[in-house]
Amino acid sequence: MEINKEDLAKIIISAILLVIAIFIHYPIISMIFYLISYIIVGEEVILESIKNIFKGKIFDENFLMTIATIGAFFIGEYPEAVAVMLFYKIGELFEEYAEEKSKKSISALMDIKPDYANLKIGEEVKKVNPEEVNIDDIIVIKPGEKVPLDGIIISRKN
Repeated sequence: MEINKEDLAKIIISAILLVIAIFIHYPIISMIFYLISYIIVGEEVILESIKNIFKGKIFDENFLMTIATIGAFFIGEYPEAVAVMLFYKIGELFEEYAEEKSKKSISALMDIKPDYANLKIGEEVKKVNPEEVNIDDIIVIKPGEKVPLDGIIISRKN
């Protein structure tokens, strides 16, 4: 599972610029640092918001994050504006990581699914797709094979 290195780099750079801006005591210079930090971390969100507006999807999370953070800038809460966007991007990064991990887990589960079941028809045993087995059918599981279906054990041979 790989974390998007480009997004991680943007988050780290933006966080560093935010911390620098907080400690600068010259309002104009600190505002420049806040804006640069905000643009680095929020550029994709803002652009996605604009694209979605033209597609008719106005009230999505990108639009709401953009409005909230720009509003914070307008009322002079620069650190909060940057921090909100920064935490949003961190959340997205974790969401992507969790999604990727889930996909890999599901793929791994699909790999352990048996491809066939040994269906007993009279005295004969026939390999069939597990989806073709009906309730009350008898299947044979040979040593070392994966169990293809849930069921009840009716006999066991040593």
